Amino acid sequence: SKHVIKNILWITAKDFTVERGQQQIEELISTWDIHESWLHHSEFLEEEELKDSKRYHYRACWGLPTRRKPIPRATASVYFVIVISKLKPDTAPVEVFYRLESSRQIRRPEQCQFREKWLQDIIENKIVCTERL
Repeated sequence: SKHVIKNILWITAKDFTVERGQQQIEELISTWDIHESWLHHSEFLEEEELKDSKRYHYRACWGLPTRRKPIPRATASVYFVIVISKLKPDTAPVEVFYRLESSRQIRRPEQCQFREKWLQDIIENKIVCTERL
């Protein structure tokens, strides 16, 4: 069965603001198939000026709080970059990439469906590491 990759309509470069970028990341996250017990918060990290683009960096930090452990033992972060090209017209949509904290692999939302298992793996690895210490 072919998985449909859910994506959102990204704003144009001329309509972009830091706040709007964060709203759009939240909109993207809402399309991900993740159990509601996962909680996250997102934040803007920094703006980066490059020769042919501006990059806006964000982070979404995920955890699995429970009644017995309201503060999760470990969290998993997903880092997002919204790129505004200086070469394309300002009516072109922004480009969006993300990567998991434990990985160098850069993913594009329109090419890859997010998997809850990635968050679980990061958290399990962290818990295993802290138990070894």
